[in-house]
Amino acid sequence: MRRPCLGPNDRRLLRSATSIIGVDEVGRGCLAGPVVVCGVRFAAIARQPLVQDSKTLSARQREQAAEWVVRTCSDWVVLEVWVELIDRLNILEAVRLAMRTCVRALAVPGSVAVVDAVEIGEEHTDIHSPVRADATFFSVAAASIVAKVHRDRLMVELDARHPGWGWRRNKGYGTAEHRRALAESGRSYLHRKTFRWSPVVG
Repeated sequence: MRRPCLGPNDRRLLRSATSIIGVDEVGRGCLAGPVVVCGVRFAAIARQPLVQDSKTLSARQREQAAEWVVRTCSDWVVLEVWVELIDRLNILEAVRLAMRTCVRALAVPGSVAVVDAVEIGEEHTDIHSPVRADATFFSVAAASIVAKVHRDRLMVELDARHPGWGWRRNKGYGTAEHRRALAESGRSYLHRKTFRWSPVVG
């Protein structure tokens, strides 16, 4: 399958900026585990076909792309937003706080930020929040890939420590396997108490 070439939207913003910060999250809809938010800053956009919407890549391709991103970008940061904060603030506010923190950590004079579909309320940086930015901005796709790789590795580690919910396979999402395990074993302390799930029928 031929994938679209990302980069033109980033280069357009870079005409009037010193660098571009892409920010995205992974795991917002999961029943268990943290949301992972990543920000990456680029001073220029290189051509790298593997930097695409992370959902279109295989696990191996994401690993390769993430390695390239952290080696090539000007700077990057990853934040883990754990269950306690998600349940206390609600998922949107927790993600918003983490994204704002990423932008503040990476911003330099003259930088511009692109955040995937979330208004984060940061006043000190020029911020754009288009829908599906991970499919149209190279910088956001790069952030999404790094976040996805980081979170997938983390959920595999958590599965080894807390077996029984299949996190190695489902990564905390509400699959039939995961919901059956919840019905049989109940929640762990890593499950989001404010998230509702429906039992598997049949």
